[in-house]
Amino acid sequence: MLSLTVETKSWMHKLPVPLKLGLLCLATLLMLPVTNWMIALAAMATVAALYLTAGWAFAQVGITRLKPLVYLVGLIFIYHVVTGRIEEGLTISLKLFAMVSLANLVTMTSRLDDMMAVVETLSKPLHRVGLPPRTLGLAMGLVIRFTPVFLKKGELLNEAWRARSAKRASPRLLVPLALGALDDADYVADALRARGGLSSAEEIKK
Repeated sequence: MLSLTVETKSWMHKLPVPLKLGLLCLATLLMLPVTNWMIALAAMATVAALYLTAGWAFAQVGITRLKPLVYLVGLIFIYHVVTGRIEEGLTISLKLFAMVSLANLVTMTSRLDDMMAVVETLSKPLHRVGLPPRTLGLAMGLVIRFTPVFLKKGELLNEAWRARSAKRASPRLLVPLALGALDDADYVADALRARGGLSSAEEIKK
């Protein structure tokens, strides 16, 4: 698994993680109802400026991590062009890119264990309905950690396909990709069980 935190310190690293997650949620809620592409473009420009305030090297790392998103946004925009809804497609594409870029910025400037701690704290009331906060925090951490691994495996499968065929990558690649993800999940589950599972802090203290 990979660490998403960039060690090059910036002013954003010093901000409390709860504050950054709260601002991320607020910004996302504000961007969702936007229907004007110019406003969406301004939001994207603001996020880009935030990356640059941390330095060009930091921004380059962010751009590299966002490359897989370009293909998804491109497909969404092409679909809207084909259906004759260019302005709507541009707005949706810019909003999506801005929101994901902002979320990526938070993960790049926050320690994963700090984000997991916030999730655990916020989910404590759910313990009454049978959802352990520690489990929810760990689940969030695993999703964040495994996302770049999953994308990397997709790239490797795509490269292997291109090395053997001149045709475009087939949707059938999703099958080995999904099976690989399930194998990884099994390995992680076995590792967790070998270390005592997801015992609560109270059980560990006892």
